[in-house]
Amino acid sequence: MNLLEVNSVSKTYGSGETAVRALKNVSFVVPKGEFVAVVGESGSGKSTLLNMIGALDTPTGGKVFIDGKDTFAMKEKNLTVFRRRNIGFIFQAFNLIPELTVEQNIIFPVLLDYQKPDRRYLEELLTALDLKDRRNYLPSMLSGGQQQRVAIGRALITRPALILADEPTGNLDTQNSSEVIALLKEASKRYEQTIIMITHNRAIAQTADRILQVSDGVLTDFGRCVE
Repeated sequence: MNLLEVNSVSKTYGSGETAVRALKNVSFVVPKGEFVAVVGESGSGKSTLLNMIGALDTPTGGKVFIDGKDTFAMKEKNLTVFRRRNIGFIFQAFNLIPELTVEQNIIFPVLLDYQKPDRRYLEELLTALDLKDRRNYLPSMLSGGQQQRVAIGRALITRPALILADEPTGNLDTQNSSEVIALLKEASKRYEQTIIMITHNRAIAQTADRILQVSDGVLTDFGRCVE
């Protein structure tokens, strides 16, 4: 079953002679539970693609379906709720709330949705992320790798069908990068979550199930990686 379908998505910024075609009729599908890496040079269109998939920006043309739902056919209020419940975002800059503890940062999306956190699942995440003894720490008391693990926990806490990771290892050293990628792969397998990850690092991309490349707004599918 395909969790994600991207159909002929295009994005043009500006008009006339100054128009920039960031995406050019991009189409691909991703089965449930697959871990996909998207590579490409800066300005190639890969971040624009991630924004389209996450419904953070509107395409000039084409459609995006997540779990069979046409995201851009939804009204803004419904889309906001759908995005919060079905898509987890992991950013290079962590984007943690400095005044909140590790635990509070992780459960924040649940509280934002006026729900009660699943305490059992929270404990499972804290254990898997090796953050149990730091649950009451503030972000300023954590290393970069630990902060990124908090960000991963925040993305996982709502049990989203899709996780979008934009350069999740960009601010980390080699050891922490390896640990973060291992955690993402484990999440993909353990929780059957589909992961789309942008990375400049070809070695990291090779750890994914499949590699997509975006170059000058055009997508190329390199297929499944060989173990």
